[in-house]
Amino acid sequence: MNDAVAGLLQVALLLVLLAACYAPLGDYMAKVFSSEKDWRFESALYRLVRVNSTVGQRWPTYAAGVLGFSFVSIVLLYLLQRLQPLLPASFGRGSVDPSMALNTAISFVTNTDWQSYVPEQVLGNTVQMAGLTVQNVVCAAVGLAVAVALVRGFVRSGSDRIGNFWVDLTRGVVRILLPFSFVAAILLIIMGVTMSLHSGVDVTGVDGSQYTLPMAGTASQEAIKEFGTNGGGVFNANSAHPFENPNALSNLFEIFLLLVIPVCLTRTFGVMVGNKRQGSVLLSVMGVLWAAMLAVAWFAETHPNGPAAIAAGGAMEGKEVRFGIPASVLFGVSTTGTSTGAVNSMHDSYTGGGGGAVLLNILFGEVAPGGVGAGLYGILVLAVIAVFLAGLMVGRTPEYLGKKLGRREVTAAVVAILAMPTLVLVGSGLAIALPGTLDALNNDGAHGFSEVLYAFASAANNNGSAFGGITVTSDFFQSALGIAMLLGRFVPILAVLALAGSLAQQRRVEPGAGTLATDKPLFGVLVTGTVVLVAALTFFPALALGPLAEALA
Repeated sequence: MNDAVAGLLQVALLLVLLAACYAPLGDYMAKVFSSEKDWRFESALYRLVRVNSTVGQRWPTYAAGVLGFSFVSIVLLYLLQRLQPLLPASFGRGSVDPSMALNTAISFVTNTDWQSYVPEQVLGNTVQMAGLTVQNVVCAAVGLAVAVALVRGFVRSGSDRIGNFWVDLTRGVVRILLPFSFVAAILLIIMGVTMSLHSGVDVTGVDGSQYTLPMAGTASQEAIKEFGTNGGGVFNANSAHPFENPNALSNLFEIFLLLVIPVCLTRTFGVMVGNKRQGSVLLSVMGVLWAAMLAVAWFAETHPNGPAAIAAGGAMEGKEVRFGIPASVLFGVSTTGTSTGAVNSMHDSYTGGGGGAVLLNILFGEVAPGGVGAGLYGILVLAVIAVFLAGLMVGRTPEYLGKKLGRREVTAAVVAILAMPTLVLVGSGLAIALPGTLDALNNDGAHGFSEVLYAFASAANNNGSAFGGITVTSDFFQSALGIAMLLGRFVPILAVLALAGSLAQQRRVEPGAGTLATDKPLFGVLVTGTVVLVAALTFFPALALGPLAEALA
């Protein structure tokens, strides 16, 4: 069986698995966030921290909860890294450098998981498990909470309440992320992923040399790293490391994990708004974009323009022979279409076309299908813009799901959309223009520019993957990328929550003869066009200087 057929079979099996989970998991998540009953453990926790779970919050209060919780998380994770020598299971690894510790704390709290260090050399088990793994869970729950708050904005009528952040956060952790991650970790161990509390194991090479292979609690972090669309690896090679991703079966399962919640959240949306076809339309948009980028990357990597790659029959540089080109691009497109950032191949080694495809996938706003929660509220914001544009074309006040889209709603949506491009383009421009920053590049020309553009796109979109040819340990990159992660996460969240509050206050209006049907295929085409148009108008000049120039060289 050749690689192409095997790759197509893997794609088919992946789609079957996602289809099987779509309705059950989507309906379950809708029930989790719609139920008025608390579990006993949850009730005890609310009493302990003095939270009244029956009282909803206005959007500023909800936003204050998001920001306050995230700020405390950054401080605690920073302190864990700085105090590492005092912690158990640190294995003699010292205190993390202040700028690197702050960058890492921001990275994991914002669901970016950008890593400017070698994990198995810098961090011990306590920081890895009590710090990074915990943040992988709770930051994904924050994304879920914000997405559900926006959905409530469409559902509620004449209300200034969009839910209770602490309740949504707790339910996301206790009822969804923790139990499913536990099961996923067990399955990964069965597939061969390691799980150990030791620092390493001593081995003897075939030449008689002694080596120590680093070990860690890999399976537990790998499960939530993918399931929560986080992406930070226990090992520097990330999901290309055989301890994290040992075989083709684990590779396919990890791709499934990083896609399943974002895909099923469209069903959750449809159930909560009372029209499942609304969710199906959004899913179709995500699916078309994902399939298009997969096709482009697959073609580019199997039809390279370099003499060595042509002689090898494909661009195998930077790819694991265990997976080959099809499984590598399937992982690459899926991880850049979400906010995961995990990699099983080196994106820096992709061809100009393949690297451009995974970069463009991030620049779409990571809505194909996006991160946990972030993908849903991202595509809903773009749907609001699409409805607004349609209203301008026909001269009617735009309406979406019975809510009129006026100045406040459209302003919030525009702020959410423009935050990321501003950070990407301004950050990349500064990195290229400021003296001394180009020393971080191991490549010049179009590829070197692509490395910088990818770094800021990854940070501002909270993805976390990188073109590995750039060194980002300088104070400039640690600070600039940290700022991009913070603003790229919280500016859109604040705008989305403001949109949710404005929508919830409105009374629902009945659809009229001129109301745009948003549960039909035509609306899916309109939203797809909006996603592509926004990305094309914003990033085409930058892409022309980087991956497009490289692909045409």
